[in-house]
Amino acid sequence: MIELKGCLSPHVSMAQRDHTRLAWLASDKGVTRLRVITWTCQCRATLYELCQAGGQGFIRRTLQLDGSPEVHETYRWPIRQASDIWRALLSGEAR
Repeated sequence: MIELKGCLSPHVSMAQRDHTRLAWLASDKGVTRLRVITWTCQCRATLYELCQAGGQGFIRRTLQLDGSPEVHETYRWPIRQASDIWRALLSGEAR
């Protein structure tokens, strides 16, 4: 995890050579109630959020483009597993 002055949220470290590749799916617009647990800094073009809905956890990735953002999500996992994958994402072990 990288920390920059003036930023309150963490930054994602560079992906390690042997990192785990996450499957990114189109955002599930049908989920109306979800909770964002934690997120990365918005100063980067790509924002990640650890989310929880229906007793499961997942990671949402938003690519902030000119015009409209592109939003993708991972598969749903048990909350503990989603938290482990979140830590791997921040450390560069997953992308």
